[in-house]
Amino acid sequence: MRTLTIIPARGGSKGIPGKNIRPFAGKPLILHTLELARRFAADKDICISTDSPEIAAVADSAGYKVPFIRPESLATDQSGMYEVLLHALKHYQASGSVYERILLLQPTSPFRLPEHIESAFALFSPSVDMVVSVKESKSNPYFVLFEENSEGYLEKSKQGNFLRRQDCPPVWEYNGAIYVINVRSLLQSPLHEFKKVVKFVMDELHSADLDTPSDWEYAEFLNAKHRLLPL
Repeated sequence: MRTLTIIPARGGSKGIPGKNIRPFAGKPLILHTLELARRFAADKDICISTDSPEIAAVADSAGYKVPFIRPESLATDQSGMYEVLLHALKHYQASGSVYERILLLQPTSPFRLPEHIESAFALFSPSVDMVVSVKESKSNPYFVLFEENSEGYLEKSKQGNFLRRQDCPPVWEYNGAIYVINVRSLLQSPLHEFKKVVKFVMDELHSADLDTPSDWEYAEFLNAKHRLLPL
């Protein structure tokens, strides 16, 4: 099954300025994801989608040539991942490259391992829309999540007769690390409308997602403590 690996890397970031090229564990953050992608695909089947010449230059320093510079209209805070994926896919389709699935790897998940991707691939089939990596959420809607009702009082987000959190059904949250997407499904609807989504469960440690300065500091602590990446 032919796979296009897409690494979205926007230049602008309000949470952590310049995060995709900021050094993490001895190299620019994005290079950890590029190196991982290269274990599964040749450069011709890897797409770093970026609007940033600086990110393109960092990729070039690793011997990778970005296929295009993403247009400004797809590089704002309001730009959706769906549009970014379609833009990349259509670029390759225009040159005659046809893919059955997309492997979406965000640079902000540096602790994701090759075996995680292999396991996600094993769960994928043409009959599903997407395989997505998740972690078990600590915030369970049966127990600790509440919504304000029309009278201004809090009530549980999901009703159930559970006295202990551990008795509640497990709930899952996307950890942002791995998305294996059916191209046929993507051409029909955006990701949030997918109905046939299969989870791949990752542990809390490898699910670290770098979105804020405190996330970055904590990830550096985790890496120093557990040697998740070479220092």
